[in-house]
Amino acid sequence: MIRVDNGPEFISEKLGEWCNEKKITLVFIQPGKPTQNAYVELFKGNMRRELLNADVFRTLDEVREKAEEWMYDYNNHRPHKALGFKTPADLLLKISN
Repeated sequence: MIRVDNGPEFISEKLGEWCNEKKITLVFIQPGKPTQNAYVELFKGNMRRELLNADVFRTLDEVREKAEEWMYDYNNHRPHKALGFKTPADLLLKISN
């Protein structure tokens, strides 16, 4: 199951097809209830503030490069409260050992 909101970024025929192929159910939150998807809402807010609103991008390649850098930092260096103040990379290492 993947829980998604009803925003335009998730209106995707391809996502639906992929979920069907993988036998994954898409579950939509109730309209006007962003707290039902709080982790995603927090992530989107962080990404918007720290990446998208932080720079003026001149090319698509520049967006890709900055997004790659931001995601690497987010997953490897930034502790997350929801993960017990561990990074996602630290948590994956612990699980795999």
